[in-house]
Amino acid sequence: MKKIVIFAFNGEKMCFIHVLLNILDFYPKGYDTKLVIEGEATKLITEMEKEDSGFHVLYSDVKNAGLIDAVCIACSKRMGAYEVAREQGLNLVGDMNGHPSMEGYSNAGYQIITM
Repeated sequence: MKKIVIFAFNGEKMCFIHVLLNILDFYPKGYDTKLVIEGEATKLITEMEKEDSGFHVLYSDVKNAGLIDAVCIACSKRMGAYEVAREQGLNLVGDMNGHPSMEGYSNAGYQIITM
């Protein structure tokens, strides 16, 4: 089975939408697919959850499928999204000085894509 993890760093909404689209493209084709939300992208957790955001359904599809593997603790705190991520039940990870480590995914055989 192919393994893909996408690290979303960019806080620009249209870039993040493409991350979500790609996650939902890989997943039904049999890939072991994970999303890690890092950097400025963590601020979008709050916006995407709003039903009037225009992208709520897309974000909810990814979240409800369990494809969001990690949200950066340090960045979500800095971007003001830590509590929202907790409320959404997202996995907050900071095993590398407060940030999710790519090394763990690499060791587990995941191809790492950054966007």
